[in-house]
Amino acid sequence: QVQLVESGGGLVQAGGSLKLSCAASVSINSFTSVGWYRQAPGKQRELVTTRALSGTITYKDSVKGRFTFSRDNAKNTVYLQMNSLKPEDTAVYYCRAVKSGLTYWGQGTQVTISS
Repeated sequence: QVQLVESGGGLVQAGGSLKLSCAASVSINSFTSVGWYRQAPGKQRELVTTRALSGTITYKDSVKGRFTFSRDNAKNTVYLQMNSLKPEDTAVYYCRAVKSGLTYWGQGTQVTISS
């Protein structure tokens, strides 16, 4: 069983920054893929960024140049550095990992950007 625990959400003004963390209960090197999704009120959950086993990292177009995925293997933790935040980035952010064909989600962390 894989557990993912997000933290780091909060309320910031537009133009500000936040760094989200996702701590995994297993080695993040065992994941086929790992990344971040978000869901705004009334909208479908969408991909923000993901890192494949190959090391390739992809980003949603609207966050390119502002958000950065990173990881710390020793801490089994992945991060999402979010800069130049906009009100439209407001959402619940979820960590997602795939391991051995199964998909795991964290509980989510709320990010609210005020204009």
